[in-house]
Amino acid sequence: MSQRRNRPRGGDGPTGNAPEAGGRYGGGGATESWQDEEWSVRPVSGASAMGKRYRCPGCDQEIPSGVPHLVAWPEYGGIDDRRHWHKACWNAKDRRTTRVQRSRNAPRH
Repeated sequence: MSQRRNRPRGGDGPTGNAPEAGGRYGGGGATESWQDEEWSVRPVSGASAMGKRYRCPGCDQEIPSGVPHLVAWPEYGGIDDRRHWHKACWNAKDRRTTRVQRSRNAPRH
């Protein structure tokens, strides 16, 4: 009797069919250019931030706890420069118009 194979016959090893690391939330990150600066962008699942809320700078709306989103910061920035974005807002950041920024505690009228 021959031994049983645990992987399919072919050139790929056991990791050959695995999804790439950055393709899912919680995976790796990337570097993107925006506003003449290099930005580090990393997807986060939101599961580790239960109870925390963030405000997306793209739409100025709250990102609820547990919702997958992106964290972006300038390549040479510090921890205080990190911003949490909705994925769609980050992708549309170049198509948005410049608008007056208001403080977080300003009334919404």
